[in-house]
Amino acid sequence: MKAVRFHEVGGPEVLRYEEIDRPDPADGQVRIRVAASAFSAADNGMRAGFLPIPVVLPHVPGYDVSGVVDALGEGVDGVTVGEAVVAFLPMERDGGAAEYVIAPAEAVVAAPTSIPLADAAGLPSVALTAWQALVDDGRLEAGQRLLIVGAGGVVGKYAIALARRSGVHVIATASPRSIDAVRAAGAHQIIDHTADDLLATVDGQVDVLLNLAPIDPQEFASLVALVRDGGAVVSTTAFMATPSDEDRGVRAATVFVRPNRARLTELVSLVDAGELVVEVTRRIPLTELPALHAEASAGRVSGKVIVLPA
Repeated sequence: MKAVRFHEVGGPEVLRYEEIDRPDPADGQVRIRVAASAFSAADNGMRAGFLPIPVVLPHVPGYDVSGVVDALGEGVDGVTVGEAVVAFLPMERDGGAAEYVIAPAEAVVAAPTSIPLADAAGLPSVALTAWQALVDDGRLEAGQRLLIVGAGGVVGKYAIALARRSGVHVIATASPRSIDAVRAAGAHQIIDHTADDLLATVDGQVDVLLNLAPIDPQEFASLVALVRDGGAVVSTTAFMATPSDEDRGVRAATVFVRPNRARLTELVSLVDAGELVVEVTRRIPLTELPALHAEASAGRVSGKVIVLPA
């Protein structure tokens, strides 16, 4: 089968499009004929060697995947051959930038039926990140107030939709190029962070501050003043410390996305109910994945890009 993988860490040039053996599922595993995988900034970080995920080389990237189950290992229940599925794969194992991929049976769930199967690859890790940030780490409840810094990305728009669904008042920052998308996602108030000072613009304190942007650490620390006593600061920017204020009981949490089959199943149901929109910005063939990594290394890749094996 065809796959893209790297045999050593380094720049995008270490990625190779090559022929490899089609894997067979072991006990408790399934094999998926890939419809699409999704590119993530973490794929770029693992390939470059600065994200400390213990991958075994050579490694196939792409831990978000959609496709059709075509083989089962021993002891697999609840999954059938021919079933359309999505999965958030273990990041240290080979991913879906290939024609076939092996997944733990407990990682796969039935795919949404309301969108193309390939597009469903854009859902798992980003939607799980938003849910975990709001519910597990933020402990948000109905009637509370949420400030999202850098809401224009994919995770931000999922976070807005999930918070709105939970009865949370959402204040979001965005740049002029993403304001319309943030408004469409359902934010109650939008602040142009390129023109307005957050400390002066946010009216009253919030229960949770969710940071999704690579902002200056000193600026980040100053924003803790916007969080009420006993609130929380949550961040997905794992490369820098998340600030807190222990004197006021404001706790800090950094999101490291975790698999959760039950939640992924619920997120799929929200997609089919029309309550979540799966964003796919671009679709590229597998042969162009090295070029996408080069683009990501040179600057930020906007939106969600899915990678098609055929």
